[in-house]
Amino acid sequence: MITVIFDMDGTLLDTEKIYQKYWYIAAKDLGYDLSKEELLQYRSLGTSFATEKMYKRTGKKEAYIDIRDHRKELMDPLMEKIDIPLKPGVKEALKLLKENGARLAVATATNIPKTENYLERAGIRGFFDKLISAKDVKEGKPSPYVYLHACQELGCNPEEAFAVEDAPNGVMAAVRAGLMTIMVPDLTEPDEDLEKVLEYKAADILEAAGYIIQKTSQ
Repeated sequence: MITVIFDMDGTLLDTEKIYQKYWYIAAKDLGYDLSKEELLQYRSLGTSFATEKMYKRTGKKEAYIDIRDHRKELMDPLMEKIDIPLKPGVKEALKLLKENGARLAVATATNIPKTENYLERAGIRGFFDKLISAKDVKEGKPSPYVYLHACQELGCNPEEAFAVEDAPNGVMAAVRAGLMTIMVPDLTEPDEDLEKVLEYKAADILEAAGYIIQKTSQ
């Protein structure tokens, strides 16, 4: 049986641009001079890692949590008002995978209630057998635990499952867990080292789904 575990923001949902906009605004509001390029490095990064990274950058232990909480204050009301945007080809890809008997899951840094909310509003919740949050494991991405937990919940070996990710931290989490990892770049292209550990790089989710079906039919 085909098993595919997807990241959510930036992979299924076209929301990373919104997140990045409000991370930048929140940092500026609180007096932190962080570039947009620097903030990209925090995508999908687990809280403990992000807190330490931001501390090294700013000298303030509370910097990451303060910026994150302010970002939520600014962004959450907006997200409740807008249509949740999908990345190109997502519904077609999920339908294709399901038609080929795949089990599908989401492994995300977002908490489960918000994940449920976004997927329902985007019209794709029904495709997924399991939703897994990094909030429920001991360390978030790039540690492998969210993917290992997802595989445990789905009853599969990591080596037999595919992960689909858009960002380097998520890619490394999946690779370290032992999954066949496909990157569909959103805001960041893989560097040379990251390219070496990928199973495949796809232009969009539909291409990724096609690769998975072809690979598993061999």
